[in-house]
Amino acid sequence: MSTEPADWKFETKQIHSGAKPDPVTNARATPIYQTTAYVFNSSEHAKNLFALAEFGNIYTRIQNPTQDVVEQRVAALEGGTAALFVSSGMAAETMAILNIAQAGDHIVSSSSIYGGTYNLFKYTLTKLGIETTFVENQDDADEWRRAVRPNTKLFFAETIGNPRINILDIKLVSDVAHEAGVPLIVDNTIATPYLIRPFDFGADIVVHSATKFLGGHGTVMGGVIVDGGKFAWSKNVEKFPGLTEPDPSYHGASYTTVLGDAIAYIIKARVQLLRDLGAAIAPASAWQIIQGIETLSLRMERHVENASAVATWLEAHPQVESVYYASLPSSPWHTAANRYAPKGVGAVLSFELKGGVEAGKAFVDSLTLFSHLANIGDVRSLVIHPASTTHSQLTPEQQLTAGVTPGLVRLSVGLENIADITADLETGLAAAGKVA
Repeated sequence: MSTEPADWKFETKQIHSGAKPDPVTNARATPIYQTTAYVFNSSEHAKNLFALAEFGNIYTRIQNPTQDVVEQRVAALEGGTAALFVSSGMAAETMAILNIAQAGDHIVSSSSIYGGTYNLFKYTLTKLGIETTFVENQDDADEWRRAVRPNTKLFFAETIGNPRINILDIKLVSDVAHEAGVPLIVDNTIATPYLIRPFDFGADIVVHSATKFLGGHGTVMGGVIVDGGKFAWSKNVEKFPGLTEPDPSYHGASYTTVLGDAIAYIIKARVQLLRDLGAAIAPASAWQIIQGIETLSLRMERHVENASAVATWLEAHPQVESVYYASLPSSPWHTAANRYAPKGVGAVLSFELKGGVEAGKAFVDSLTLFSHLANIGDVRSLVIHPASTTHSQLTPEQQLTAGVTPGLVRLSVGLENIADITADLETGLAAAGKVA
């Protein structure tokens, strides 16, 4: 558990939380603990570790000291009680759901989510016996209420939707979730804790694709689950038996009884799901994420500065039909952006070109500075056509529900000079104009 000063600010935490000089070598930077297993001090020590009577390292599939630094640091930045770092953002989302939902259960999700997450909920979880109801208007509290069933176990949404770039009214949705006695899980990937801290507004669990802005350089995969520590699992024994009832794989221990509500969720995800599913993060990957987090605030400030300039520039361009970026005064989510993300809404924006699909293709193919690929959160500027890539497994109707129109283009604006960014976009828009 971290012993850092309670008044450390974000910029200090992103460099120091969870880390200290190596106790053996005195190395100041966190080492890469490239080992698969750890020596027990004694038979009693080994017994205590396996019985959850004592915390410590057993096997890198479950926990590693380099991984632990990332977990403590992201938990500190989000204001949570504990975190679990795994192999990818999708692994984080999957385990966050499976940690409290099982066959026969039901979840409620916003439809304004990443295409891969939609597929996970719509198809893969269905095969596991978990049904999802999608809320089309996530700003409508009554639509969330109407979706609740007796077997509903959680609500899910993105703090900043991908690719619509709409801002979740976290307080509204968390209030409805808590009325129903279930937690709100939010994906905070686009915002990062520097721009939005969901726990401050009532969210219960936060997930990240650390592949994106936390890593920040397009070089490493990872995912994080963070527990806010405030949801009272122990007061909902029948609804969350996996957390409250005895687990036969740990000698009949109840996670909430042994560990308390504040950390039971994360510990269960680690020692049960990560143990059994094996979506472990490599120590070297954890080390790379540490490097990214150390400059998170600096990068996000520049990302926001560049993306805001691009959004304003695009909105005034005659070739552009509409721009989706919540910081724009014209956005339906401008008020929500000011409330939840006063420092900005991040690097990702979408826009609709005049000319539809063919104009979009011409635009993307003519760019040279922007890289055409399926990622966001890189220091480099990135571009993609969601309808034919990230959301292509969805039907046309499902795409529209998620905010993906045929001519929509998504940008992840990087840290290059803004003049070079807009010059490249101008080249693309000129090409799009020839086919519009």
